[in-house]
Amino acid sequence: MKVAMIGTGYVGLVSGACFSEFGHDVICVDKDAGKIERLLDGIMPIFEPGLDNLVARNVEAGRLRFTTDLASAMADVDAVFIAVGTPSRRGAGDADLSYVYGAAEEVARAATGYTVVVTKSTVPVGTGAEVKRILAKANPAAQFDVVSNPEFLREGAAIEDFMRPNRIVCGVESDQAEQVMRDLYRPLFLNETPMVFTTLETSELIKYAANCFLATKITFINEVADLCEKVGANVHDVARGIGLDGRIGKKFRHPGPGYGGSCFPKDIRALIATAQEHGIALKFIEAVEAVNEELKPAMARKIIGAVGGDVSGKTIAVLGVTFKPNTDDMRKSPSLDILPALQKAGASLRAYDPEGMEEAARMMPGITWCDDAYETMEGADGATILTEWNAFRALDLDRVKELLSQPLLVDLRNIYSLDEMRNAGMRYVSIGRQPVG
Repeated sequence: MKVAMIGTGYVGLVSGACFSEFGHDVICVDKDAGKIERLLDGIMPIFEPGLDNLVARNVEAGRLRFTTDLASAMADVDAVFIAVGTPSRRGAGDADLSYVYGAAEEVARAATGYTVVVTKSTVPVGTGAEVKRILAKANPAAQFDVVSNPEFLREGAAIEDFMRPNRIVCGVESDQAEQVMRDLYRPLFLNETPMVFTTLETSELIKYAANCFLATKITFINEVADLCEKVGANVHDVARGIGLDGRIGKKFRHPGPGYGGSCFPKDIRALIATAQEHGIALKFIEAVEAVNEELKPAMARKIIGAVGGDVSGKTIAVLGVTFKPNTDDMRKSPSLDILPALQKAGASLRAYDPEGMEEAARMMPGITWCDDAYETMEGADGATILTEWNAFRALDLDRVKELLSQPLLVDLRNIYSLDEMRNAGMRYVSIGRQPVG
């Protein structure tokens, strides 16, 4: 099958490369000529493990191409995917759909025959219906079916998630469109991946409901962690005890400095805005967002308290700044709130992240960026872990003690055990557990 993918951002590039790996003929389209030139040179615009090799392999096989010319890309396509950005509007919570609607107009003008137009971007309920209206107005003579096919890709594991998903969700309105989607995902269908076919509106809501529920689980365990610290309990034992109940499950029960990234914060705000448009208050989800926002300044206060209550004139080593490991994504990372708060309190910061430093340096001035974790600690008054990169999971604790002016580690990801820190003679402050030392 022939597929056009509009947008070479995180969703579009990963999805296009994976579809080509399935054996489809894929052409990715982007208005950014510089990005297309870099992709043609094998330079990825994002860091995602394995993506460069996947793209190179399928480009060499002739199944994956890149262009700025949408009209030529749409020649004889079976489906065109819209995978452009849907950022939150500044000062509001609703999603900015201008890129989606603009792409739909261009698709309509370029269409020559029956075309299945698939929204891959995360879009609020009702977007598919509006895309249908735009297509019909821009090209009344053309035949279109609109499909909602939300992505469920985790940054850092996106290729695995596409190739071995939990489910495929498709909102369709005709048997012909459903068959096109079945043919596109045929390799997964043969592996008995569940395929959920619904209305457009249901498919759009599934994506938002899923992300809001996952964000709720994260927020829940973070609130429990706060209580654990006060009553002398261990949040990991609590999480394990409740997670053995199959109705609760074992995932998304690890405490941390709050959720971030490009999806959860944006999607929660968008769902709240959609509900408000329909006269409904999603009080539970609104509370999840509020608790998560309150958590970030609380993490800064935790670090300051561990250092002694005053960080003025002191140096803190920071390990990790991206919102999660295995990505260079800084969007809504907790570090963007925590580190400026420490700077405002008078601290000097030395930081290292395996992939995110270039972007972080543009967003957070005044930080000294280092070549590795140990360089950040030289003479520092304490260290803190903000992102659970594998590079930080097996630090030489004897060397850490030698480098720091005091043996203090504030671990906001709980990647070390209490006994390990106790045996190493470290002062150790984590989340939802009693401090060591």
